[in-house]
This record gives sequence, structure tokens and C-alpha cells, in this order.
Amino acid sequence: MPSFSWLLALYLAALTGNTDGAVARESTERNCSLTPPYLPSTAVNTSLQLEELRVQMRAMNISAYIIPATDAHLSEYIAPRDARLAFMTGFTGSAGTAVVTLNKAALWTDSRYWVQAERQMDCNWELEKDVSISSVAEWLISEVPKGDEIGFDPFLFSLKTQGDYNINLDSSDRSLKSITENLVDKVWKERPSVPPDNLTRLPDRVIQRTWQEKVEHIRTQMGDNPYKPTGLLLSALDETAWLFNMRGNDIPYNPFFYSYTLLTMDEIWLFLHVERVTEELKVYLNASCEGALCVQLKGYDTILDHLKNYVTRPGVKVWIGTEYTNYALYEVITPQDKLLTSSYSPVLTTKAVKDETEQQILRDAHVRDAVAVIQFLMWLEKTVPEGNATELTAAEYVDKCRSKQKDSRGPSFATISASGPNAALAHYSPTKETNRRLTVDEMYLVDSGGQYLDGTTDITRTVHWGKPTEMQKEAFTRVLMGNIEISRTIFPSGTRGVNMEMLGRRALWEVGLNYGHGTGHGVGNYFGVHEWPVGFQSNNIGFRAGMFTSIEPGYYKENDFGIRIEDVAVVVPVQTKYGNNYLTFDTVSLVPYDRKLIDMSLLSSEQLHWLNKYYETIRSLVGAELDNQGLHEEKDWMLRNTEPFAEIGSSASVSSSSLTLIALAVAMLHNIV
Repeated sequence: MPSFSWLLALYLAALTGNTDGAVARESTERNCSLTPPYLPSTAVNTSLQLEELRVQMRAMNISAYIIPATDAHLSEYIAPRDARLAFMTGFTGSAGTAVVTLNKAALWTDSRYWVQAERQMDCNWELEKDVSISSVAEWLISEVPKGDEIGFDPFLFSLKTQGDYNINLDSSDRSLKSITENLVDKVWKERPSVPPDNLTRLPDRVIQRTWQEKVEHIRTQMGDNPYKPTGLLLSALDETAWLFNMRGNDIPYNPFFYSYTLLTMDEIWLFLHVERVTEELKVYLNASCEGALCVQLKGYDTILDHLKNYVTRPGVKVWIGTEYTNYALYEVITPQDKLLTSSYSPVLTTKAVKDETEQQILRDAHVRDAVAVIQFLMWLEKTVPEGNATELTAAEYVDKCRSKQKDSRGPSFATISASGPNAALAHYSPTKETNRRLTVDEMYLVDSGGQYLDGTTDITRTVHWGKPTEMQKEAFTRVLMGNIEISRTIFPSGTRGVNMEMLGRRALWEVGLNYGHGTGHGVGNYFGVHEWPVGFQSNNIGFRAGMFTSIEPGYYKENDFGIRIEDVAVVVPVQTKYGNNYLTFDTVSLVPYDRKLIDMSLLSSEQLHWLNKYYETIRSLVGAELDNQGLHEEKDWMLRNTEPFAEIGSSASVSSSSLTLIALAVAMLHNIV
């Protein structure tokens, strides 16, 4: 039976002649054109926080205030206490920018989140379907009077963001006003606090380099730099965590803790919430001394004042990575001759290449992770035909499977568990309102990952338990072809991912298909599941041996189905006939693909050969781990799903009907004899 609110919306729509829109939206999306507006139960009332924010804006004499979706470290994943965009708008997507004026409010986000925004925002907010700063600036110029100021928190702006706004507002007679005290925080009465006592050091068994060795290595790079920096400022959360071999849990899914580091040739200052540092950690960090390998602990909120004091010293030059340094810190490093910039700090570029221990333990983590995913796929195979699985229960079950594995530390991101039309939304995660029952008649996409003490995993598989259409099989196979083509390519060391990214799309392009997201990203060792600066985008660095990246082409048919195949691979040296210093990818995600979705006639002999070699690796490595864990039924499932495919030109390529005829002929010959 339809809900009462849906019937009311339909009745009101009928009065306004807008029945088509009301029926299409039902109770899932807002309809602000109705009188009164229709709001689903998922929409958040934001009137009070907007009213209180505008009081603060008037006190600061600004006509607009910009609210980004990040934190002071420009993180992709943020802590609940930094979710200012969600608090103000009700929208919980991971990407977006809000702007509040004295009489209007608007949200900019990309196509992944348009439906979600319509479900979560009330009618105080306009949805702008463009993410460019130029679009935000145009809107500001149209809404803010000439001569007025637009406020922003410089801790939440990157250097590029601030520069882009300035360029777009330059000739408009409107200007930005830097306000270091965040205005949203002033009205957010129940803002979550910093978690207590959560800092730990990594055990020695997962470490090859001590933090002292890492510090000396980075100092060597500082000394070798021709511009002779005297200090290095680390702002990204994974930079400090990596440097000191420490972890925390301030950020969901990411084992980071709020911190900055200022490293000089003879001093180390670590800025964090000092009250959370145990006596054991103080000893570990040599915090009781002031030598070149002694860590001086400073309060997290003192970074700005300490940096100001440091740059007043004669002859200093501070090196920063512009991708992760916020504008608040950047603007105090003056004059410009005291500043040295690069896109990424030497810590990020060094961390991108895993040492031998990191490579091995990350491989080991993926083997155990494969066991968990195989258990999950087996469970689905049994449960879905019975009608007892939903997107939400599936997401919970894959996390449960991982939690039983050695050194599990939880999921590495919110599981994408999507069936049918929901899977056509590339970054969909199920909710109570959108949850769908899994059936044998629809494709299902699961993108999930785990955090382990020795590594971070991320894998996507797309499956079908019934009879897929020919178009679904072709699209899946062409996505698989793209995955294989990147995985098997050989390239010179230093080649950038953006220069080979089209290999993942070529098979799709040949028939007019494509996908709208990136093709891969770096992966960490018990770190972020998206680890910069490795990957296939234009601002990623060149590949070198020891880097780990995901490879994840896809295809999404709107309101119908979605396909993605994602594996993590490590960059390894390869021997070529003539050239040296060449590399290729070695896939470390070890879960078979759905056989019924593969159209063998589309694969080349080279692709088939790669696929069979990959399945041999799964049988060897995952088979041994399944034996070790006593999972015999799971091993049988794995062996069935990794049977070798017939390769073109081999004796194995004889068809099954031909084999039957041969067998009959042999039997007849025996009877004659």
C-alpha cells in the first residue's frame, strides 16, 4: 500500500498538473515545486543552522560563506567532527561545496550524488549540477552585491582552490575574506569531539625501516635538493603516520590521527593532541630530548603559531607539497623566498614505493582477503536463489567474512553493494531507504575492501546468478578485456598512468561504450584505500617498481545495471628481449571472475593466456591458504571457478561436441577390435 505522504504528494501534484513528476519521484526525492513542497523522510530540516550561520556572517560583515567537504588536511575521508557540509545541508556525499548567502543556499556536487542530494536536502537548498569553481564563482557574482566580501576558512582551502576563486572573482569587485575561526563550528552545538587515546605504533613484524631511518632518508632528500630547504612541512595525515610508523582511528576507515610534522635538519616537531600520547609512545619517539632524532611534541592547534615563528628565523626555507597543504599554513610562509613548493612532498613520493617487507605483507593481506571474498561469493550463490539476501545484508556479510581473517582491522571503506539499477550508480552504497532484494534476474556489483595490520585491500566483482543478456555479457567481457590489457602491458619505468589509461577503455570504445570514473588509484599498507600520488590520472606520478595500484574499468547502463572489475596490482620489473628498466603489473587481488558473464569469443589468445595464468596463481596461493584454514568447501568452489579456459590454437581448444565424437569413435574402434 502506498504511504500517506506519497498519496498526499500525488494529490497535490494533480492539482498543479504535475502528476508525472510526482509518480516518478514517489517518496524518495524532494519536490520543491509543489505547494507545500514534498520532502521525503530522508530530507533534513536545515532552517535552524542556516539562521544561526547567517547571524555569524552578519557579525563578520560577509555576504556569503563557502563550506567545502574536506578537513584541514584536505583529506578524502573525513572524521564526523569535520562533516560541516553534511551538518549544514543534510547531504552526506563525499564530494561537494556549499555556499550560503544572507538569503539563499546552494550545493554543488557531481553526477554521482545528484539523486542522493535530492533525497537528503530540504527546500532551503538549490542543487547545482556542476562542480567547477567557475560555476560557484558565477553564482556568487550573481548573488553577492558588488564590493562585498565572501568568507572562507583557509584551513579548508587548498592553494589551488583559493587561487581559482581569486582568478574567477578577480574583476567582479567581490573578494574573498579569510576567517580562521570556522563559522559552522560556532553554530554546531553538538559537534563530535576528538576520540580519546587511540594512537599506536606498528609492530616490528610489519616494519622494515624504523622511523629514525625514514627521517634520515627524507633529510638526505632535503639536502640533495638544489634549492636547499631547511624545513619540510607535512600536512597530509598519512605523511606523519608513515614517517613515524604510527596509526590512529580519527578518520573512518583510515588509520590516521590528526597531526602535522615540521622536520628540519636538526629538529623534529610533531603537532598532535598531546594528551593522547602514552608514556610508551613518548619513549618510542624519544620525546624527552631535543636532539636531531628526538621528537618534540606540540599541541595540534599550535601549528600555525609555531610555523609563523619558524619562518621569522633568518635563512630558512620551508618545503611544502601543494596538493595537501592548506591555504592557512601557506599564507604565513612569507616572504616567498622562504617557500619551496612541489606537487607532492618527498614523504608521499617515497611512501609510494613499498619496500620489500611492505610488498610481501601487502601480498599476504590480499591472499587472506581473497579467502574472505570467496566465502562471501559462495554465501551469495546459496542465499540469493532462496530470496534471503539484500544489498544491506550482503554488505554486512562481506565485512563479517573479513573480520574473521588474521590481523583484520575493519573495512577500508563503506561497501558498495548494488543490484540492478542501483549498480548503475558507480558509487552507490545501500541504505534502508534504497535497499533492494538480490535476485537471480539481475546483475550484482560489490566493491569492498579491508584494513589489515599488514595491508589495505580493495576489490570489485560483478556477478549474475541467472541468465545474463547478450549485451550484459558483451559489456562485462569488454570491461574484463580492459582490465587485462592494462594488467599485461609492458612499459618503461617512469611511465605515467594517464598515458596507458586508454588501454582500459579501448575494448569499450570499439562498440561505443565508456565509463565516467578513474581507472585506478594507489593503495596503502594499512593506510588509505585511495593513496596518492599513484594511479592513472593526470596528476599522478610515473610508475616505478614497488608501487601498488588498482585497475578498475567499468560500464554503467542507466537505470539497468552496472559493471566494474577492480583488482590491485603491484608494479614489478620485467625482462624484455632488448630493453632494460621495463615494468609490468602483477595482480595481487586473487578472486575469480564470474564465468557465465565472459564471452570467450571476444578474448584474444593473449588475453586468454593471461587469464589462465592468473587462475593458476589463485589456485596456488589462495588454495594453500584455504587448506591452511581448513576451508575445504571453499577450496572446491575456488577450483571449480578457476578451471582453465581453452586457449586459441591449443589442443584444449577442441570443442566439447568434437570431444564427444572422438570418444564415440574410440569406443567403436575398441568394439571392432
